[in-house]
Amino acid sequence: MIEVDVQGTGNSAVLRPRGRLTMVTAPQLRAAVAEAVDAQRVLIVVDLSACEFIDSSGLGAIIGGLKQARQAGGDLRIARVGSQVATVLQLTNLDRVLRPHDTVEGALHDG
Repeated sequence: MIEVDVQGTGNSAVLRPRGRLTMVTAPQLRAAVAEAVDAQRVLIVVDLSACEFIDSSGLGAIIGGLKQARQAGGDLRIARVGSQVATVLQLTNLDRVLRPHDTVEGALHDG
């Protein structure tokens, strides 16, 4: 089970998945992104500092969220990426699509 903390103000939301982001838990992240977009929070930051592991399904949930946010006129950004997640992003070249930010604040204010 993954816990997704959601914090949002205005048109932004910060999602903090905790634990392992895998095939079993990716639907929870997808649902949190959909809920944020439905609430007109189209600038979404996924804070990965408490995510210990991510697999292809977890990456798929993040990419799906990026597409959903962009279709709503917003963006999805990632922040505070740990070493395992950073390695997966580099190996899949997704770090070119989803440039990791050092802080949530940096991701929110990156223009």
